[in-house]
Amino acid sequence: MKNSGAPTVELRSVTKRFAGSARPALDGVSFSVAEGETLVLLGSSGSGKTTSLKMVNRLVEPDEGQVFVEGREVRSWDPIVLRRRAGYVIQEVGLLPHFTVQENVELVPRLEGWNDERRSERARYLLGLVSLDPDEFSRKKPSELSGGQRQRVGVARALALDPPLLLMDEPFGALDPITRRRLQDEFLEMTRELHKTIVFVTHDVPEAFKLGDRIGVMDAGRLIQLAPPERIRSQPSSDLVRELIRTDGFAEDVKWS
Repeated sequence: MKNSGAPTVELRSVTKRFAGSARPALDGVSFSVAEGETLVLLGSSGSGKTTSLKMVNRLVEPDEGQVFVEGREVRSWDPIVLRRRAGYVIQEVGLLPHFTVQENVELVPRLEGWNDERRSERARYLLGLVSLDPDEFSRKKPSELSGGQRQRVGVARALALDPPLLLMDEPFGALDPITRRRLQDEFLEMTRELHKTIVFVTHDVPEAFKLGDRIGVMDAGRLIQLAPPERIRSQPSSDLVRELIRTDGFAEDVKWS
């Protein structure tokens, strides 16, 4: 963990039920994320990891329990203000196809009323940060980019307002293995430079162990272990978590229940 101060994000006994589902999507989930920490939520499809993430920016609201961001219960936040305090990166990226790369990165600053010079300076800085030469890429359209390049633009766009919190939902999941590893390495460099608080969702075990200061293993709507990677390796809390651990350190192909 990078910082032991007050949590930037906190879920307290959060339960969520969706109509038509036999069990809760979340069942009494509690965790906190310290300032500057990267917490990785690891689990299979339907484990509750993405629902937990969406609680943070009010895309989903709890039936029971409370969610806090920067010490404030999320229902006391204006949703637009809250979401601009929390950059959001998803697997599909969601770039506007008729906008250039720079226009996509500048979108939210434009809505905030930033002037042309300030928007352009910020966009060019962020493109460089995510390893896209602004002179080469600023005027390109998303259709002219590779999957990895589009994902980099998505990260730059999420950082446009310099939010203290970054929410990342399977951001590298659709990429080929080589590109994925390269972006993971760049992610680690970026976190060292920017010191953001990050909640990162993945079903990929090696990715979780590589990127997380702590890992929250989720299954069937419950958080079954929350610990630094080395403790999960040495002290797995259940048979499911134990399946993550093999003689080579962790499982590439863990079989979820």
